Amino acid sequence: MFVEAAGRRVDAQWIGPRRNDAPALVFLHEGLGSIGLWRDFPQAIASRTGLGALVYSRYGNGRSETLSGPRDVRYMHDEASLALPELLDRYEIERAILVGHSDGASVALIYAAEHPQRVSAVALEAPHVFVEELSVRSIAEIGQRYRNGDLRERMARHHDDVDATFFGWNDIWLHPDFLAWNIEPYLARIEAPVLCIQGAQDEYGTLAQIEAIAREVKGPVDRVILDRCGHSPHRERERDTTAILAAWITAAMG
Repeated sequence: MFVEAAGRRVDAQWIGPRRNDAPALVFLHEGLGSIGLWRDFPQAIASRTGLGALVYSRYGNGRSETLSGPRDVRYMHDEASLALPELLDRYEIERAILVGHSDGASVALIYAAEHPQRVSAVALEAPHVFVEELSVRSIAEIGQRYRNGDLRERMARHHDDVDATFFGWNDIWLHPDFLAWNIEPYLARIEAPVLCIQGAQDEYGTLAQIEAIAREVKGPVDRVILDRCGHSPHRERERDTTAILAAWITAAMG
């Protein structure tokens, strides 16, 4: 279904039960992600934990409203401060377990810092809290693959305006102003337990990202490094990631 968030039409989906006695899962996708690109992962986590789940495509992605112009350096801040609070209110989610991947992990961290009373736990896949040379290099390389390979065709299955989606993300990450992007000051305000899952071969970020999170977050932080895994643990190591995340969420709920 389509709902409005921060003045934009957003494609959203609810999975599983609606419970008043437990938090809800909220899935926040990567920079080029969407509802469809999560595949069956949200359903699997909801089924294993018995929790309801909200999954949505952010503005500019999937079937949500297409981008009307270039993204701003603060686009992840705007998502966490404007769009996500409206969505949680619309779905009457008083307490959330945020499950964020890549850009979505950054959104989760910002929201958890700004609304600690509404976050029960934060699970992060391949998070980034500052810009690394590796990230910029890999994002430049994927731009070449998009222009010259079959990536555009594959992405077009999941996004209404695939060029706007791709370049809206690619261009801002490669913009000189984005090199100073850094959300480390938010981390000390996060009180909820945090899980970080990262592939040992992540092509978009080093382990310095989760080390910074573990060092600065006020609440407990668990770290899982998966070998033979790149930037998308829930796709590249699906069985292991599903089991790890479901068990961690169950334990975090007490």
